[in-house]
Amino acid sequence: MDLSDEDLTRDGLAAEAAKGRILLIACGALAREILDLQKANGWDHMVLTCLPAIYHLHPEKIPSEVRRIVEEKRDDFAQIFVVYADCGTGGILKNTCDELGVEMVQGPHCYSFYEGNERFAELSENEFTSFYLTDFLVRQFDAFIMKPMGLDKHPELRDMIFGNYEKLVYQAQIEDPALKAKAAECADRLGLEFEYRFTGYGDLKSALNALN
Repeated sequence: MDLSDEDLTRDGLAAEAAKGRILLIACGALAREILDLQKANGWDHMVLTCLPAIYHLHPEKIPSEVRRIVEEKRDDFAQIFVVYADCGTGGILKNTCDELGVEMVQGPHCYSFYEGNERFAELSENEFTSFYLTDFLVRQFDAFIMKPMGLDKHPELRDMIFGNYEKLVYQAQIEDPALKAKAAECADRLGLEFEYRFTGYGDLKSALNALN
């Protein structure tokens, strides 16, 4: 499958099959990782559809869009699993999933389940001044960070926006020297220290594996 980060950001990903055993409703920012896990583990019984990754910046849109897809596809699949954590919805997504009778990934956001929710909870007690990026957000740094925050046109705003942060933590899902170098460049552009962590897929893999 030929995936474009721009398409995943703007349009998401349509399901390739109309029916199946398990439908995964995910954020477009997780599409590559989920498809890689499906391929590596032979999870052919899972069908993936993704909402636009740009909802990362508009979390208020996520619950209603998840509801729409669940209601449209409920009769076509034996199970539906929502591959979103809370992701800034303030508990509304969890309430929506409970009402619809579907399960979702545990955790406050993808940075947590990539790190491993238990491990992230431990780290977060001392990481209030850390800014996190994943593989997708490194590749889409300008679209998700620089432009929405106005830093592309007004770089003088950088210290006002990021003045309370100390470091950028890059949680790498794959080991890619080019992405690591770009993440270090992102940290430099934000005036932050750089920390690299290879997290792999964290709790995302175990959550999907539990569906088998």
